[in-house]
Amino acid sequence: MKDLIRLYKEPHPRTCFLFASWPGIGNVSLIAADYLRRKLNAEEIGEIEPTYFFEPTGIMVKDNIVEAPRFPESKFYYWQDAVSGNGLLFFIGEEQPSSKGYELAQCILDVAQRLKVQRVYSCAAAVARIHHTEELKVWGAATNSELTQTLESFDIVLKGDLQIAGLNGLFLGAARERGIEGICLLGEVPTYAVQIPNPKASLAVLQVLCRMLGIEIDLAELSELAVQSERQMDRLAKEAAAEFIEHFTEPIWERGEDGEDEEEEEE
Repeated sequence: MKDLIRLYKEPHPRTCFLFASWPGIGNVSLIAADYLRRKLNAEEIGEIEPTYFFEPTGIMVKDNIVEAPRFPESKFYYWQDAVSGNGLLFFIGEEQPSSKGYELAQCILDVAQRLKVQRVYSCAAAVARIHHTEELKVWGAATNSELTQTLESFDIVLKGDLQIAGLNGLFLGAARERGIEGICLLGEVPTYAVQIPNPKASLAVLQVLCRMLGIEIDLAELSELAVQSERQMDRLAKEAAAEFIEHFTEPIWERGEDGEDEEEEEE
């Protein structure tokens, strides 16, 4: 597995944390991780060989010319706080593999231990019966009971029993197996909007994560994306309501002759 890992640089900070992220429901995790990475101007320091984990299913053609198969990126980025000396390692996966996800998690944790990461973080979506205009809560889960107390101190909702699907959840389980502390933050997503990117949920998660890590970044751009997303959901909700009314209602003036005949028979 070590042959699959390529590190161009090995930082050695005083304290290091890892934020691992993949696409998922609402792209909550990926939006949050990529935004934080960009705002911190984190440096790319390595990658994991994708050909072992992914199988191309097609190719792109541009100007009638076939391009070489493209594999999803699985890259490491690093940022270090100039004041505290603490480091933040990112792993951002462009896609989740259809198989070998557990092996991919092990590769990432190999790098985490190599760089002496003290705690890992992941994010996911918490599908809830809420309206998209409501203030979104952040749920949490941790690899040990001591960390749940930390979650409570940040007013994070603890639901007790839940399932976190995909690598954004599996990664935390793999971390626990190795005795590495881990926290998953889940941003609420309405049940009717699971197929739509949800920057509002990402914003809620990122606000908590930045407080936990003691990081200050400008969230204005993400806040504006959240507003735009809410407007899009408003339009979709109105369209869905209109389709429902059209499908399940029939104006009396469109009943036609059949309806008139039935009334005559009843008389």
